[in-house]
Amino acid sequence: MSERESMPYDVVIVGGGVAGLAAAIRLKQVNDALEVCVLEKGSEIGAHILSGAVVDPRALDELLPDWRDDGCPMADTPVTDNMHWSLTRGGKYSMPEIMLPPFMTNDGNYTGSLGNLCRWLAEKAEGLGVEIFPGFPAAEILWNDDGSVKGVATGDMGVAADGSHKPDYQPGMELHGKYTLFAEGARGSLTKQLKSRFDLEANCQPQTYGLGMKELWDIDPEKHVPGRVIHTQGWPLSENDAWGGGFIYHQAGGQVALGFVVALDYANPYLYPFEEFQRWKQHPDIRKILEGGKRVSYGARVINEGGWQSVPKLTFPGGALIGCAAGFVNVPRIKGSHTAMKSGMLAAESIASAIAADRANDEVFEYETTLRSGWIADELKKVRNAEPAVAKFGGGLGTVIAGVDMWMRTFKMGLPVTMKHHRDCDRLMRADLFKPIEYPKPDGVISFDRLSSVFLSNTNHEEDQPCHLQLKDKDVPLKINLPVFAGPSARYCPAGVYEFVGVEEGDPKFVINAQNCVHCKTCDIKDPTQNINWVTPEGGGGPNYPNM
Repeated sequence: MSERESMPYDVVIVGGGVAGLAAAIRLKQVNDALEVCVLEKGSEIGAHILSGAVVDPRALDELLPDWRDDGCPMADTPVTDNMHWSLTRGGKYSMPEIMLPPFMTNDGNYTGSLGNLCRWLAEKAEGLGVEIFPGFPAAEILWNDDGSVKGVATGDMGVAADGSHKPDYQPGMELHGKYTLFAEGARGSLTKQLKSRFDLEANCQPQTYGLGMKELWDIDPEKHVPGRVIHTQGWPLSENDAWGGGFIYHQAGGQVALGFVVALDYANPYLYPFEEFQRWKQHPDIRKILEGGKRVSYGARVINEGGWQSVPKLTFPGGALIGCAAGFVNVPRIKGSHTAMKSGMLAAESIASAIAADRANDEVFEYETTLRSGWIADELKKVRNAEPAVAKFGGGLGTVIAGVDMWMRTFKMGLPVTMKHHRDCDRLMRADLFKPIEYPKPDGVISFDRLSSVFLSNTNHEEDQPCHLQLKDKDVPLKINLPVFAGPSARYCPAGVYEFVGVEEGDPKFVINAQNCVHCKTCDIKDPTQNINWVTPEGGGGPNYPNM
């Protein structure tokens, strides 16, 4: 068996999103002699990045002040118009912007492709001497004898589905660091292990999530208003006691980015998030924008929704969590890129200081102390009750309670308590308590099926490789999930990965189409028995998002 080679670095960063790249850039800005590398599981930087996105430039202004005049693609489309619609089945109510707390405005923000922003940041990082390795997923955490994080190992290449080595087999590479930053995004596979080993969630509430599904459309030029931002809430989720909302962002090149987020704390196992998204597009006011246009891309990814009270302990011996691995999304603002970047910058500054003091593989407490006393904390504390209020009281009353709390916090008051929430998997209820939901068939013009959508995500996995969607108990899907919960994985997955076949014939089988996986992580979160464990597939596998 081939031995793994190793490479030493000062700092190893797992994940090439905005948090990881901001951390890498800041490390080199503070000390250009530091040896820094970034591992990215996608085939290229940006391949797995999915976000709306409307970006608050606060962190970008701090990191690279000249970004607007330096070719950054995000500078192309400043927000010019901001709308918020509450939808009913056939109509809408527009919420006046004056009703929103001042910190909820989109003035001064920009809309564009977060993937393209990451590609630009990667160029800046490489220009400073950062080594970036796309197509190399961090598959294993390495440990020192004292229990501190030593670094990570990339996954082996050329392993067959049965575990044997194919002719092109290559063992993974070990990357050792004085410190390792984990920037895997929401529900990272290594982050889960770190949370468990170091009990990082002992003093916080469970993280909760929303499933975000997104499409890019080329629309009729006469309907395109560059910089227009529209958010929606209410219908269709309101009909099924679920909550979430939609967005439509008019971006550069005559395109609109539109998407739909379904909070994963829903109770009805018959709810079908992808079909709710397709239904939402058929609303008269949404359809009006899309008619005459063409869908060009599709993707899906989970979003942290727990807020400030779900942020875990951030540091441990040898490393730290940054970005959405920790969960800094401001849910009512539908923004997390700026807080993710800032967390990476703060971690980088603390680690650079530690290395300058000849420290290594210890716990850099300074990062967490600085973050919890800075503007990330200030911003997230103002909205800490927004998600729990809507989850508990529904979209109508919950929105009112959340709005009152946010206005009060604007004046440093706020409700006296922090509302609590529970794991999304625990919120799913038995199927016999609900009636199946009938969804309309796609028309192929505005609404579509899952498989044609996955095709547009450019998803690809080497077929002959071990399945990266691991069942802890292979009997659970047919013994529990199908009879008790009506097989919810066949619906909650936005890529058609899971199927129950042969049910009507009395010979049910559970099928995993792992090649369809867009790495959204919904199954790892929503499975009611927590029987599915998402691990990294072979490097470069998954979606290849252009301009998303």
